[in-house]
Amino acid sequence: MADLGGLLEDLREENADLDGMVAGLDREGLATATPAAGWTVAHQLAHLAWTDRWALLSVRDPEGFGEVAKQAFASGFDVVEEGAREGVGLAPEELLGRWRAGREELLAALAAVPDGVRLPWFGPPMKAPSMVTARLMETWAHGQDVADALGVVRRPTGRLRQVAHLGVRTMGFAFAAHGLPAPQASVRVELTAPDGGLWTWGPESAVDRVTGPALDFCLLVTQRRHRDDLALTAVGETARAWLPIAQAFAGPPGSGRKPSA
Repeated sequence: MADLGGLLEDLREENADLDGMVAGLDREGLATATPAAGWTVAHQLAHLAWTDRWALLSVRDPEGFGEVAKQAFASGFDVVEEGAREGVGLAPEELLGRWRAGREELLAALAAVPDGVRLPWFGPPMKAPSMVTARLMETWAHGQDVADALGVVRRPTGRLRQVAHLGVRTMGFAFAAHGLPAPQASVRVELTAPDGGLWTWGPESAVDRVTGPALDFCLLVTQRRHRDDLALTAVGETARAWLPIAQAFAGPPGSGRKPSA
């Protein structure tokens, strides 16, 4: 993993990449439907702004975060959907301005978190580098939805390493989210990076293995593509059981995407 400064720069660049896709959109453009059922481009951006605000609360008021989250999720409303709807209908400059200001405020706040401090979240508490990685993963994933909606083909970058790392680290969580026992076998993950290099996780001697392009693995663990549409190979019982349920994001099991026709 990169240090906090490097991760923050990666997140800044990921934000800028998405910003470049949406900066010139008018109301009609923001109303473009994305692959996420019921969500437009505006929903995607509003959701990112909403989660950035939650992350900022986690940094600035860790104790208050827990109480506010408890109240929000006890309300009976789908707070994720509510958050995504916040920006729908806003003027483009207002929605984009809200998202931009919030993400910059969060970057500054995360840069000041002392080493070793754990921040509360909707899953297990995590240190600042892990929080930054989670925000990068989500920005990239929702950016993929926007790119798909607008017909943009994004060039994979080295930032995918952080998304892939989170995808590997959350293997146990994915099993638990589906009510399955924690896997006992180690899994070796070998991914071909965008520059042709090799990214690896897990013991080299592991029998269970996952191999393929890093982009495909990231699309899988963020549930932006169906397993059948990706060039990933799984060897071993644990590896084969993991890929269909892989999930790098917190919360209940995602519904994923249907395979292409």
